[in-house]
Amino acid sequence: MCGGFTCSKNSLLALNILYVIVAFILFGVAAAANAASIVTSLSLVTGIIVCGVCLLIISIVGLIGASKHHQVLLFFYMIVLFIIFIIQFSVACASLAINEQQQQAFAKKGWEYSNNSTKHDAQSFFGCCGFEKYSINMTAEMDHPTCTDIKNKDGKYCCGNPDTADDATCCRSENSTSCMCDPCAEPIQESMVKGQNLVGGIGLFFSFTEIIGFLIAKQYRHQVDPRANIQSLLR
Repeated sequence: MCGGFTCSKNSLLALNILYVIVAFILFGVAAAANAASIVTSLSLVTGIIVCGVCLLIISIVGLIGASKHHQVLLFFYMIVLFIIFIIQFSVACASLAINEQQQQAFAKKGWEYSNNSTKHDAQSFFGCCGFEKYSINMTAEMDHPTCTDIKNKDGKYCCGNPDTADDATCCRSENSTSCMCDPCAEPIQESMVKGQNLVGGIGLFFSFTEIIGFLIAKQYRHQVDPRANIQSLLR
């Protein structure tokens, strides 16, 4: 970490420009991770997006405070940046620490609260039918929309010819052997894992840069602008 006034100022300006870029990276990665799983709406991913919004706002405050050497803005910047670090670090760790049972619960809850249009999009995207194998005791929320027009990964329709397939019986029997599509639980969960690991890893990595920003801002705030001293001598 440089010790001069100009070096600290330029470092803080560069770091806040980096924060602006990081904020947009967090937006993109979190949105992509949320969209990839289609039926899930994870609060952890939403937390990363919120951290990105806060980071974008505070980076603008940091740029203004660093360029003007504004004591109040720099103090506010330090406090908020440290809070963002704690939240982002916690959310990133939570994203990486979710176990398999919790992932299944998230995916199942997402399927229950999704409408038929979203479920159909998920089935088309993953080439699957229903969240899990059909059961007589299955609730209406866990049921699936039509699979007659869905193709599996091999390009085959779930229930044969879609023109003659019966939606009432297509993949809706416990002993059905005619359904050629697997349930959606596994591919949705795999997509969730990839998204959470990506979001958590990026969030965790960039959270440590916020500590560097806090330390540079603290040092820069207590430094004296040499140009101010020269101006006072010339008066």
